[in-house]
Amino acid sequence: MKTQQKRLLIISPPYSYRIAAFLQAARRMNIHADIASAGEHSVVSVIHGGIHIDYKNTEAALSTLIDVVRKNGGYDGIIGTDDNTVVLASLLSEKLNLPCNPPEAALKTRRKDIARQTLKEHGCAVPEFRVLALDRPLPPQIAGFPFPAVIKPVNMAASRGVMRVDNPEQLEKAVGRLQPILEDSESPEDSNTALLEAFMPGAEVAYEGLLSRGRLQTIAVFDKPDALDGPFFEESYYITPSRYPEYLQANLRNTVQQACAAYGLVEGPIHAELRIDGDAIRIVEVASRTIGGECSKSIRYGGQYNLEDLVIAHATGMSIERNEKPERASGVLMIPIPQAGILRRVEGILAAQRVPLIDEISLAIRAGNLLTPLPEGSSYLGYIFASGGTPESVEAALRTAHRHLNFVIEP
Repeated sequence: MKTQQKRLLIISPPYSYRIAAFLQAARRMNIHADIASAGEHSVVSVIHGGIHIDYKNTEAALSTLIDVVRKNGGYDGIIGTDDNTVVLASLLSEKLNLPCNPPEAALKTRRKDIARQTLKEHGCAVPEFRVLALDRPLPPQIAGFPFPAVIKPVNMAASRGVMRVDNPEQLEKAVGRLQPILEDSESPEDSNTALLEAFMPGAEVAYEGLLSRGRLQTIAVFDKPDALDGPFFEESYYITPSRYPEYLQANLRNTVQQACAAYGLVEGPIHAELRIDGDAIRIVEVASRTIGGECSKSIRYGGQYNLEDLVIAHATGMSIERNEKPERASGVLMIPIPQAGILRRVEGILAAQRVPLIDEISLAIRAGNLLTPLPEGSSYLGYIFASGGTPESVEAALRTAHRHLNFVIEP
């Protein structure tokens, strides 16, 4: 008897880097995958030809997807690729009786102010914080607050709008810079709200895990060897496996598990950012999705499985046997934007590609496009991938390749 092909629904904003990775994984696994996105006018065929929804209108989008299920049949699994689709994915999964996070739990991971309050109420390790109403005078709201501090939007990603401030005067200037950025917020409330939290010293790491019935399994821990001390917080190097001792990595996992329990998360991928200061661990954020950009290419198991394979297998009820750790050291550099202007050309690509251990150089922005660095921007110039050897040799290869690149930018 022929086994019926599994069916997967991927709910995603049309600009997501994750779409291609999930579709490629579904094809490798012989799983039928549909895309639901705001893609009516997209030039990308899989989005234009997919299910068209207004993912910013959750009620309308849910109604559309329920109608699709009635007409075309159900799904074995549903994945929300990005922060702004995880709640919709949970709502639809709940309607279809599929394993999922409670929608209210997914919502808590989307908003930084709600997330911080939830973690505090459950005794998790978070810094002191306050929610600021930017349409009201600041001095009464920040009385007695410790500096240095970090101000950030409550509902944006990729470090956009995140700034370190060392005193109230810098905070006033940062708010002036933040308010135009918040005009892109999805709701009027978000455009007048910011989170102020005490600056957390220490090194930062990224954690990738997978929840199944509330139990968290570690997929990878990435070291971030460059200090993230401000004034802005642009990501750069991610290296795995982590060079931190096993006991500290176990504590990282336990800290993320505690946060997931506080939110009520029980199923699916987890991406977390944490600060390590000695043996102390504090949570920067926990999201119910996979790592951003193209960084998941750095995670491979047994020469055949990557992060998206593991997430799809979990979502559709398939079983994948994997080793406890990735097969070899790997890393990625998210190439920072050095200055604002028009990108004219990129020099030195061939020399960078010839560096030992370099696997791929992927440019995300084409010549002729406008470059906007942080905190106003939210993009990277591209990605450099390396693997093999040790974490130290991978990091060295990425740094060498980056030095070969010259970005010609016209102010």
